[in-house]
Amino acid sequence: MRIHCFVSGKVQKVFFRDYTVESAKETNILGWVKNLSDGRVEIVAEGSPVNLIKFVALIKKGPKEAKVDEIEMEEEAETGKFRVFEQK
Repeated sequence: MRIHCFVSGKVQKVFFRDYTVESAKETNILGWVKNLSDGRVEIVAEGSPVNLIKFVALIKKGPKEAKVDEIEMEEEAETGKFRVFEQK
């Protein structure tokens, strides 16, 4: 399963990307995360449905410095091309 997310709120300059990478490792998720120029964070993640649910729950919580207001998320076709979860 693959999801493509845009996270809004206080999610830049608060270690959100580092937290996302660690959350992906904890839940066995592959893909990437990057900051966008409009202040949001973009995430593409692949993994099992159960692990993606756990991953999204962690992302909604965020690190203590962050405040997640909204996550826009859509399901996409899994590509299987990712070998790690990385920051872009």
